Amino acid sequence: MDELGDLVDVTTLAVALISVGGTLGGTLGGAVLSQRANREQNERADRERERERHEQVLQAKRDLYAHLNTTARAYRVAARDAVQAAERGESVDPAILDAAKEAWADQYSQAQMALAKDVLRVASTLNRALGVGHSVVKQLPSSPDLDGAYQRAKTWFSGPLSDGVYLLRVTLRHDLGVEVDPHFEQIRMQMLTALDSARKNLERLLASERAQAAGPAARA
Repeated sequence: MDELGDLVDVTTLAVALISVGGTLGGTLGGAVLSQRANREQNERADRERERERHEQVLQAKRDLYAHLNTTARAYRVAARDAVQAAERGESVDPAILDAAKEAWADQYSQAQMALAKDVLRVASTLNRALGVGHSVVKQLPSSPDLDGAYQRAKTWFSGPLSDGVYLLRVTLRHDLGVEVDPHFEQIRMQMLTALDSARKNLERLLASERAQAAGPAARA
């Protein structure tokens, strides 16, 4: 009987130990699974936050590029329209051109802090070209050869400056990955060189006219 009792006690103890072990094992296993699930959930949340941050940065870039492109086009169109109106003998409201100039200047100033080097070079070259276009309009009334001045202005706004605005748009789209051309770098450099050369030639002509106009006044 004693042996039987001892056997029952041992069996009872073994069952109890197995039960406790199973409980502990289940608890520990559940804790591990719970930790793993929490870690995976946190990792998913981190990836989602990173994706949202990336999308916000990209959207801000798109907005900046869109405004830069819009104000560049508006500035060129306002200057071109002012030349055409003056040639027709219509009154020209300088406030329209000045507002377009200020809008571009504001966007360009913001862009200088955000654009990549290659994109900034295009924007800077166009900025100088737009500035010369503004001088063309302002200098028209004092030109000694109005017909020639009107033709020169129209050629500038429909030719080199129009190409410059187009180049900016294509460069921005290329940088966003919307429009990718394997030969883009070569095209960009060719168009930049052409625009800069045309701008310098026009600047020299304008400076020469100003000097001629100032000559008689200075001698008087």
